[in-house]
Amino acid sequence: MPSAPRLPVLPLPHPILLLPTARLTIPISKALADNLLAIINDSDAGQPVLAAIPVPLPFEPGNGDVAAVPPVTANTLPPAHGVAARVVRLIRARTVASPAPRHPYLLYLHGLTRIRLLQPLGLDPSTLDTLPQHAVTYPPADTTPSHEIVEAFKDAALRLLDRLAKDSIHPQRKDDWLKVASMVEEISDQRTAWMADVLVAAISGQYADKLDFLAATEVEDRLRRATELFIKQLSISEVSQKIASAVDESLSRQQKEYFLRQQLVAIQRELHSLHSTTPGQFGTIGGTGFGTGHSGSELDEDEQADADDLADLRKKIEALDAGSEERKVGVREWRRLKRIPQGSVENGVIRTYLEWLTSIPWPSALASQTTVHDALVDSGFLAKARAQLDADHYGLEQVKRRLIEFLAVVRLHAIADDTTSSPSLTARVEEPVHKLAKASSDRSSPDRALVPVSNGRQNLAPIESPNTSAPKRKKGVKGPILLFVGPPGTGKTSLGQSIAKALDRPFQRISLGGVRDEAEIRGHRRTYVASGPGMIVQALRKAGRSDPVILLDEIDKVGHSNFHGDPSAALLEVLDPEQNYSFNDHYINVPVDLSQVLFICTSNTLETISAPLLDRCEVVELSGYTYDEKVHIARRFLLPKQIYANGLSPSQLQLTDNALLHIATVYTREAGVRSLERAIGAVARFKAVEWAEYLDTGAREGENHKEWHGIVEDNELEKILGVPRWDGEEREREEKRGVVYGLVVTGMGEGGIMPVESTALPGTGRLKLTGSLGDVIKESGEIALSWVKSHAFELEITAGRGIDPLKVPTSIDIHLHLPAGAQKKDGPSAGIAMTCAFVSLLSGATVPKDIAMTGEITLRGRVTPVGGIRMKVLGAHRAQIHKVILPWANRKDVEHDVSPEIRREMQFCFVRTIDEALEAAFGQGTLGWRREAVMLESRL
Repeated sequence: MPSAPRLPVLPLPHPILLLPTARLTIPISKALADNLLAIINDSDAGQPVLAAIPVPLPFEPGNGDVAAVPPVTANTLPPAHGVAARVVRLIRARTVASPAPRHPYLLYLHGLTRIRLLQPLGLDPSTLDTLPQHAVTYPPADTTPSHEIVEAFKDAALRLLDRLAKDSIHPQRKDDWLKVASMVEEISDQRTAWMADVLVAAISGQYADKLDFLAATEVEDRLRRATELFIKQLSISEVSQKIASAVDESLSRQQKEYFLRQQLVAIQRELHSLHSTTPGQFGTIGGTGFGTGHSGSELDEDEQADADDLADLRKKIEALDAGSEERKVGVREWRRLKRIPQGSVENGVIRTYLEWLTSIPWPSALASQTTVHDALVDSGFLAKARAQLDADHYGLEQVKRRLIEFLAVVRLHAIADDTTSSPSLTARVEEPVHKLAKASSDRSSPDRALVPVSNGRQNLAPIESPNTSAPKRKKGVKGPILLFVGPPGTGKTSLGQSIAKALDRPFQRISLGGVRDEAEIRGHRRTYVASGPGMIVQALRKAGRSDPVILLDEIDKVGHSNFHGDPSAALLEVLDPEQNYSFNDHYINVPVDLSQVLFICTSNTLETISAPLLDRCEVVELSGYTYDEKVHIARRFLLPKQIYANGLSPSQLQLTDNALLHIATVYTREAGVRSLERAIGAVARFKAVEWAEYLDTGAREGENHKEWHGIVEDNELEKILGVPRWDGEEREREEKRGVVYGLVVTGMGEGGIMPVESTALPGTGRLKLTGSLGDVIKESGEIALSWVKSHAFELEITAGRGIDPLKVPTSIDIHLHLPAGAQKKDGPSAGIAMTCAFVSLLSGATVPKDIAMTGEITLRGRVTPVGGIRMKVLGAHRAQIHKVILPWANRKDVEHDVSPEIRREMQFCFVRTIDEALEAAFGQGTLGWRREAVMLESRL
């Protein structure tokens, strides 16, 4: 018995199908083309025959290859029926859009006859491009069918061809169908099977019907299936024609108006094309003469694009949760939109509102119940988050510790939700998931549709939306409202970005500096022209998720109450965890859930923030960086950034640690690192100029060129950056009678030192205070002088009790001045410094220049605590102060906020009374105290 013939198999993915007598053109990949070319070269005739096997499964191409097919499942049968096809042509595809298309070749096939594989086709994607050889069998020769079957076939075919000819718009197409009908009438019974293949290939039937027709090998069975297919197609055509006629007859006034407006737009486009064409170009090749209908601008109106936008808007409304408030509002506004003419102004207003409503990421109850982030339940989640924070920022241990606490709470909640979910709950949750997937795949589902759809056309009569109750949404962990307070340049904004990376959430920044209108937070009402939602809703739309990280930058600079409203009061609802789950934007007018949003606020000071708003925030202070931290930050972040920004490489520019420390100490004096980055950038630009000149000189001198020196030492900085800014101030600081150094905090939150200067001059015993001082600091000066007068005898300033040191032995005035008179100064923390300055002036003793102090005093001689200890200590450290005198009650602030490195480098003296402060400032035994014993007389 002879062996069965073997043919190379080419799988045709859904919905491509080739029938006998038909021709087909498909794009193929280069690998498949190379294998086909090898078969063509081996063939004697030059046009080899392939087995084209259709694969009846819907699929998604993996790499865009036409031959890619899905794996066979248990519910489908492997393909076995196909067509023996002759390779007519194999050419390279011409393309202008892409220089390297995914389908660089086109294959032309001609169907010859039916075949069947002896073994079903195995769909292995790795072997399909190789055109595997398979054994095939050919059907028996066509026999003459019975006369009854032939007549039924001809009758169905003629009726279908007559309908196709009537429905044809183009005359040429109509003539073609009539010619085919005449051929069907005159064809013999022996040729009817061939005519059936030709007609089935020509009409647009369903894929499954054509696949069944291809599998029919017997002639009568083939004619019978073709007859059924023609009758089915004729019924579909007649029904479609009836529906189209009914719709055309029921055109409303609005639709007619829309049609006329579209015609008007087309006429205006043609007129614009006519007037924009110069007389010399009219009618020439490539010109834009009359009748082109296209002005060449992408801004021209596109009717199809507008229809696609409306269809996409409809899908988004249908995707909203059934029974939710946002879906009810969306359905109501959609019905209004369909009733209003498209040219109306109200139509544009409603459409814009629907676009905003559907673009907001509404929290889905289904997602909150079924979606558990794998990253949260991962055992290394906290370690990864801590590594992310450490990689982006150096130091800031207190801030990182608070963030890790929040992440740990989120992780524990996720683990608890994951472990407590039961199988019954999972089954109840999976059922609506499948229903939702089915509804999304069937776009014309009546229970989800806003208006009924039939044959791709929208009916005007709206239907009622399903009356279902809104599902109960599960609340997750409420995000804390963190407020980062610190000087500029300390990393508040970048810290928010690092938090978003650690949480794997989108990050949005809202700048509140200068915001003076409440509507910028809550949105404008829709009654206003050009109204829109507020910045909070806009940030949610940009983020695309209901749980982003939103940074409210510069919240201390937001405008206060005026005739536009109070923006800071509008933020109260946003930043209140007990209220923001139903935030009401005036434009959207639907409660928006902000409870899953992690809000981070930044501020330079707390003084301008209202008390109710401050009460809703968890304050985290970022006081500043030490010199050691600045050197590490410059080494890890700032220097590589400036090297890359100035076109250099790490081998072409290197700064030593001494050079970085020198820049941080004498060229910059700030809490942050912005000035430090600018100084490093100046060094990088200087070396960039030297490197460019070095390259030019090397090109001229050749081998005699000297070697490049890219290391910058601290002794070279004066040539690059100029004279140090802060070196003069350090030299001017000296021990002097009546001069004491106090600790201050500037308006931007930076700490520093300030000299308290006092001098005596002839007068009448008055105290003069200058330096733009406020009322509180003036009162501190008066309290300090009163205490010194009352204890002048104990301090050996006067010879007896009750003597005023400002009038005996000579009458003098004391002038106390705080430099930098242009800066406003106020607060009680200069009490100790003023007291020491008065004692130094009147006694002649001096306070060492490396000692600074802060603290409030009372008339009883007590030293009470003050604020801003961390910032003041950092400022003293930057000014190279070695000893700091602080109130005893501020000891906990030093131990909690000041880093151990600074505590080891500085000496802290905590005092309870003014006596202890004077001993710590002047030194033990410097002041001669008179300690008189109190005489007691005993009597019976």
